[in-house]
Amino acid sequence: MTQNFDHQGFSYRLIARDGGARLGEISTPRGKIRTPAFMPVGTAATVKAMYPEQVRALGADIVLGNTYHLMLRPGAERVAALGGLHKFMNWPHPILTDSGGFQVMSLAKLRKLDENGVTFQSHIDGAKHVLTPERSMEIQRLLGSDIQMQFDECVKLPCTAQEAERAMRLSLRWAERSRKAFGEQPGRACFGIVQGGAEPALRIESARALADMDFHGLAVGGLAVGEPQAVMLAMIETVMPHLPEGKPHYLMGVGSPDDLIESVARGIDMFDCVMPTRAGRHGLAYTRWGKINLRNARNAEDSRPLDPHSSCPAARDYSRAYLHHLVRCQEILGMMLLTWVNLAYYQELMAGARAAIAEGRFDDYRRRVKGDWERGGEPLI
Repeated sequence: MTQNFDHQGFSYRLIARDGGARLGEISTPRGKIRTPAFMPVGTAATVKAMYPEQVRALGADIVLGNTYHLMLRPGAERVAALGGLHKFMNWPHPILTDSGGFQVMSLAKLRKLDENGVTFQSHIDGAKHVLTPERSMEIQRLLGSDIQMQFDECVKLPCTAQEAERAMRLSLRWAERSRKAFGEQPGRACFGIVQGGAEPALRIESARALADMDFHGLAVGGLAVGEPQAVMLAMIETVMPHLPEGKPHYLMGVGSPDDLIESVARGIDMFDCVMPTRAGRHGLAYTRWGKINLRNARNAEDSRPLDPHSSCPAARDYSRAYLHHLVRCQEILGMMLLTWVNLAYYQELMAGARAAIAEGRFDDYRRRVKGDWERGGEPLI
């Protein structure tokens, strides 16, 4: 089974399906992205506590940069003058930039939203900025990212159906403006974002409208913003039949390992989330055996590694006691090692999913992975 989409050097190839799960490959001039893919978040042109070479060695084909943060510091024009984001952060591989819309809503002070865009004060220094669909796309073009996201409005859940409809319709109007502002950038792509809160009819209307707008991929946004996992998965199931089969499907800002596995089962190809890096900086490790809290005193005299069979040296070669010591002392090395552990696990999870889909055994893979988590942190080896 092969289905292709190709537009001026950006292409997607759907290689195989196993139930709802999809195995694919995105091709860009800067390299290929194997899907399902987890994109480490490099908010301010850095994946926190990691060297770019480490991130690549773990198997990451693409990282995410943030339009809002890079607009404020160091500034898109400065990045462009210095050769673009890839050169600036020493990451010659694909980069996706989000539109900045979510951060405007969650971080900015004294924001004012209207049909044109959002006027807000920086959370850093209070300076006034205006972000519109056209300016968001201009910033992403200056950064030189390979995949650029439409500007949208993301509302927190739960919200009323009226609020979800207002934001969805505004996001659709902004989608048209974003797609027009993106124009034609050979080798690069522009993705639309499905909104609609937890309202199935709104989600379907948004997905259908975006599918008609000639985007190169479609994202599902506005989830993992306070709703239960069951609601998130129900919205994915609602939207999926209305997304173009031959284009990438991206679930924004998600999530935990369980979120990823369940969303892959429903047809999602791409993910990003700060969870693995943020958790690593706060003493929490994600492993094959579930979550392990290194702050817990029971690790103080535990000489075992997190996972003796892991391909990641941080999980394999350092004792839990030492990691506990680093975390309790707030040593930078502890943050670095646990971030390494977590990103390695997320990439291993996606690599395992890709192999399982290719071999027609994704359901078995999902059951095995979830069974290991349920055993609770102690490897049965």
